Order: sequence, then C-alpha cells, then structure tokens
Amino acid sequence: MWMYVLVGNIIRGIGETPIMPLGISYIEDFAKSENSPLYIGFVETGAIIGPLFGLSLASFCANVYVDTGSVNTDDLTITPTDTRWVGAWWFGFLICAGVNALTAIPFFFLPKWLPKEGLKSNADIIKNDKEEKQREEVKKKKDGITKDFLPFMKSLLCNPVYMLFILISIIQFNAFVNMFTFMPKYLEQQHGKSASDVIFLIGIYNLPPICIGYVAGGLIMKKFKITVKQAAHIACWLSLTEYLLHFLCFLMICDNSSVAGITTTYNGMQQDLYMENAILADCNRDCNCPTKTWDPVCGNNGVSYMSACLAGCETSVGAGINMVFQNCSCIQTSGNSSAVLGLCDKGHDCSMMLQYFLILSAVGSFIYSLSAIPGYMVLLRCIKPEEKSLGVGLHTFCTRVFAGIPAPIYFGALVDSTCLHWGTLKCGESGACRIYDSANFRYIYLGLPAALRGLSYIPAFLILNILKNRHLPGENASSGTMLTEAKTTKKESECKDMDQNSKVLNDNELKTKL
Repeated sequence: MWMYVLVGNIIRGIGETPIMPLGISYIEDFAKSENSPLYIGFVETGAIIGPLFGLSLASFCANVYVDTGSVNTDDLTITPTDTRWVGAWWFGFLICAGVNALTAIPFFFLPKWLPKEGLKSNADIIKNDKEEKQREEVKKKKDGITKDFLPFMKSLLCNPVYMLFILISIIQFNAFVNMFTFMPKYLEQQHGKSASDVIFLIGIYNLPPICIGYVAGGLIMKKFKITVKQAAHIACWLSLTEYLLHFLCFLMICDNSSVAGITTTYNGMQQDLYMENAILADCNRDCNCPTKTWDPVCGNNGVSYMSACLAGCETSVGAGINMVFQNCSCIQTSGNSSAVLGLCDKGHDCSMMLQYFLILSAVGSFIYSLSAIPGYMVLLRCIKPEEKSLGVGLHTFCTRVFAGIPAPIYFGALVDSTCLHWGTLKCGESGACRIYDSANFRYIYLGLPAALRGLSYIPAFLILNILKNRHLPGENASSGTMLTEAKTTKKESECKDMDQNSKVLNDNELKTKL
C-alpha cells in the first residue's frame, strides 16, 4: 500500500511546481519591486493557512480509530494516548483530494502574461512588452531550451551569493524538516500527550505566528523600501536571534515514564536503561509472563508496568478501556493494589513544561518567519531577471533532494537508536518502538538541528561580507533601489529619445526636399 502513497506524493509534487516555486517567479516578474515582497508574503501565508486547517483535520482523524466502521470501538482496550493507537490517517486524504481538485479550476482562468504592475496606463509600453514576449517565445521555439539552459546554469553556478544561499537553505531545511516531522512524536514521548492533542497544539501555537510573520515581513519590505543588502542583514540577524532562543528548549524537560523493568526497578528505584533481564522480578517470576508484550497498565502506586501480568495482577473487573486489574503482587501499596490500562500520567509539572515549550516555539516561529520574506527577496534579487525561474527552481530542487528526502531518513534512524522497548509483530519481527529514552531523544531532537543551524551561519556571514562591495543584478548601484523600475524608466527615456531623433531627422529630410 505504501507504493500508492508514494506515487500520489510524486504526482502532488508535480502539481505543486507551477505554484511553488514558479508562482513566486511569476509574481516577481509582473509586480512592482516594492510590492512583490508583500504579495509573496501573502502566498507564503496561504501555504501556512493550509497546514493550519490540515493539522486541525489531522487532529480529528488521529482521534478516530483507523478501522472505525469495520470494528466495534467499544471493545477497544487502548486509548489515543497509547503508542499502539493508529488514527484514521486515510480519511484526511479523501477530503484533501477533493479540495485539490476544486482549487485547480481558478488556474485555468489565469492569463498567459500580465502587464507590469504600475504601467497599465501606458498602452505603448504594454504593447511593446507584449510584442517582446511574443518574439522571445518564437525565438525559444526556434533555438530550443538547451541553448539558454547551459549558459544560465553556468551563470547561476558562478554566482557566489546564489550558491551560498542554496547552501544555507539546504542546511537550515535539514534542521527544520527534522524538527517539524518529528515534533508530534517528540511531544508524545516527552510530555505523555496523545497524537491528536499534540497535532492540534502544534497547529494552534505555531502556524498563526508564522502567518503573521510572513505578512509583517512583506509589509516591512514594502513600507520602508528595503534594499537587498538591508534585507540580507534583517534575515540574518532575526534568524540568529531565534536560533539563540532555541537553546532555552533544553531547559523544558520531563523525566522518563516510570516503567517497571525498563526505567525503574520493581521497588520504584531508577535503574540502568536497556536492561532486558530486569523485566522479570520475584513478584512475577512464577506467572510465566511474555516479556515482549506491550500492554501497559498504571498501578495505584504511580508506576507503570509493561502488562497486567508483569504487574502480578490476578483478577480484573469491567471491560474495554474501563477495565481495572486487582490483587497485583508487584504493586506495593497499603490496602488493595490495583492497576488501570495505559501509562501513568507524567503530572502537572510536565504539563507546564509543555506549555512553556509551545510558547517559546510560537515566539521562535514568529521571529523566523519575519525574516523569511527578506531572505527570499535576497534569493530573487541576487540573480538576473532572465535566470529567475531557473534559479528559483534549482533552489527548490536542491532543498528537496539534499534535505527534504534524506533528512527524515537519517534523523529517524537516530531517533530509533534511543528506543528502550520494541514492539513485536505477530510474525515475531520487531514492530514499532513503544517507549524511548526521553533524555537521549531530547538531545538528538534539539541538539542535531541546533548544530546544523549553527553551521548555516558561516555562509550567511560570507554573504553579508560579499554584499558590502557588490551590486546585485536587481539593485541600483547608487540608491539601492531595484533595477526593475529603473530599466523600465530607462527604456521609456530611450524610446522618447528615439522618437525625438526620428522626428528631427524627418524634419531635416523634409527641409532638404523643399
């Protein structure tokens, strides 16, 4: 079945290309230079509003059992907080497929080209631009794409600012793909929340600040007419500020879940991790319990056990998720020793740490998104106008190939190395990880992205140094304004001069004839 998901994602990726990144180049070509950052900010905001609704939908789907409709959910003995719970992941695909089909309709009504924004009143310039575009299209048909492709690629590869920007994007994208992909799992394991709750909280706390940051970044670029060099500084220093705030996340920690035989002894004392022989104890040694079964119960002493059998429980009352196990020999409490299904709650302090983490994540998301539009404008303005589409496409290609594909693979392998207990499939093979070492998981989840992002600031500072004494293709040498308008003005003046010269020549010819 995973092949169907893979093919579907490939087709979806093909469909995304006209919008991102070519849509960005489309806006940059036809909008005023001071307006394009704002428009791109709106597009990027739309790309965040989608995931906001998507995460809300995912939260709902994750709370519904995967086989709902074909099984009686009243007979389930697991809850959404259990690591064995699988939500109805397929339901969201059906909804999103229908919505994607509807969003394709407006694109059929887009024109092949638009007049440059701000020049609508000048019919001659519009006509000249239209004729020039038609000539370019005819030339491309005659010469073929390969004639321009290799020179453009050579020009881009020899552009130090562009290549350093791609390097920064690859390194930073490696960090952010890892953090965003594994954030639900991290919060589940670290703070003991269900996948449904975690996905909802991520959407509420992170995506609205990102939307506000994108729009605010575009407005700032438009309002103050930020130059390329200024945009590079804004992007770099805001990103660095958010990077330093990231280290506060290391303080927001929760201890491992107290699971007898894995993280604690049956006497309630901490033990060395990864000791499988400690799963059995005197209180359950004669029960003939399977040591690989993961069906956790929470004792009334605040300690979790891998199964009711390993807790030494003899009887049970109730059914489904309301089942209660009694007379448990391993649970040392005064009075009747009992246990309920599921891991024990991590307590109020851990819930507060989750709130602090989410608040810090929201602040960091806003600061970083505020720097995103200025940073993206550096990419667009550091390359020649005729190379823009290829440059943006190559940038996206590199980030997807060198970050989007490998990052989750190697990061997932590192996360799996912190597993304390693997589930077992019916065929006897290892299944999914049931519980992780919270400390090592935290060091990998927060530490590796921090190291990657730290490396990315080396090429960032190199870009700032290069821009000190260099004039970019999209920037005027004297005032720092974008050449898009300057070229148009120059073109208008040249046309006026030519008209005036031709008028003078015609007058002289007329005089000569007379």
